[in-house]
Amino acid sequence: MIHVSWIDRGCEPAHPSNPAYPDGIDLDLTRGAKPFCQTGLPYPAERCGYFTIACDVCGFTTMVTTAGRPEDPKSIKLPCQIEPVKWR
Repeated sequence: MIHVSWIDRGCEPAHPSNPAYPDGIDLDLTRGAKPFCQTGLPYPAERCGYFTIACDVCGFTTMVTTAGRPEDPKSIKLPCQIEPVKWR
């Protein structure tokens, strides 16, 4: 099971959003590694902050920043650490 928590930094973005990503970004942290897990993220984030993402099965953890804008991440794909990850 993957746990996602959002931590509010309590501020609004200081720069305009990137028009190249009007529907959010799907993050892929696997660099081609298999197996992998993926999950949706609460989208859009309320404002500037970050997600902490942790897998109960393999222990992989990461953090992802948000700005409360359209180009915030909407999903994430994580490399599974049950088997050693073979990076390219």
